[in-house]
Amino acid sequence: MSDSDEPVRAEEKTTGRVEAFSDGVFAIAITLLILDLRAPIAPPGTVPGAAQQILLHQLAAMWPNVVAYLMSFAVILVMWVNHHRIFTVVRRTDHAFLFWNGLLLMLVCIVPFPTELLAKYFLTPAAKVAAAVYAGHGLLIAIAFTIVWRYATRSDRLLVPGRKAEVTKLTEQYRFGPLMYLVAFALAFVSAWASIGLCLLFAIFFSLQGFTQRGQG
Repeated sequence: MSDSDEPVRAEEKTTGRVEAFSDGVFAIAITLLILDLRAPIAPPGTVPGAAQQILLHQLAAMWPNVVAYLMSFAVILVMWVNHHRIFTVVRRTDHAFLFWNGLLLMLVCIVPFPTELLAKYFLTPAAKVAAAVYAGHGLLIAIAFTIVWRYATRSDRLLVPGRKAEVTKLTEQYRFGPLMYLVAFALAFVSAWASIGLCLLFAIFFSLQGFTQRGQG
């Protein structure tokens, strides 16, 4: 092995550390979502014969929490998959890339907060504000994702050689992410249901893009 191979090996190792650290952040964020799902507490003085009916009613009333959990779990999962797809074409990192990736991870860590906000206020008069916060946070993540991707692909120095076609496809898929979430954010002030429905559709869209990409590979 020649001495010229050493820098490449060091850069690949650095990329591996970035991926491992990022995976850990995604794992923590997706785990924290479950903290908003807690077992109902029986009211004091509950009649034994009515306990079962009360518990069923309390569980049914938790459906906003369950839906918010499932949707945010899916969103983080899709983000993690797409983050992994980025690193299938990125072989090197530099100082600026690490900080842009760190910004993205910071926003990922915030996901449990808008999720809890949505679960608590979606069936209240403040639903539009909760939906706006949720969609607005999605917009910030989409922008951060775009920055990371555009920085990585602005030149070939960070990319795996011979993956130009795949880079072009991913660029096309990520192009409309911020615009889509901007629409959902604006729609939140009109209809919380429509805004959150769009966010769910976006998660499905980006997950299907991954399957499409694999089928074409």
